[in-house]
Amino acid sequence: MGNAENLMLEHLKRFQAGQDRIERKLEDLTRRAGNLEAGQAAIIQHLGALAVTDAQQQVLLDGYNARLERIERRLELAG
Repeated sequence: MGNAENLMLEHLKRFQAGQDRIERKLEDLTRRAGNLEAGQAAIIQHLGALAVTDAQQQVLLDGYNARLERIERRLELAG
């Protein structure tokens, strides 16, 4: 009977070691997924800032175009 108990104990130890490896791997993958999510959020935030800058530049260009059109009209350069 002692031999069977030892065999069972060895199997349980191996299962526990396997489970420990799986848990460590899961923790690593969870951490890596969190890092990817944080990176994605940073990219999205950066894209939002770029969109704001683009919109500001477009407003500025629209103002320049309006001024140019007024100058052309005053100088009678418009076709």
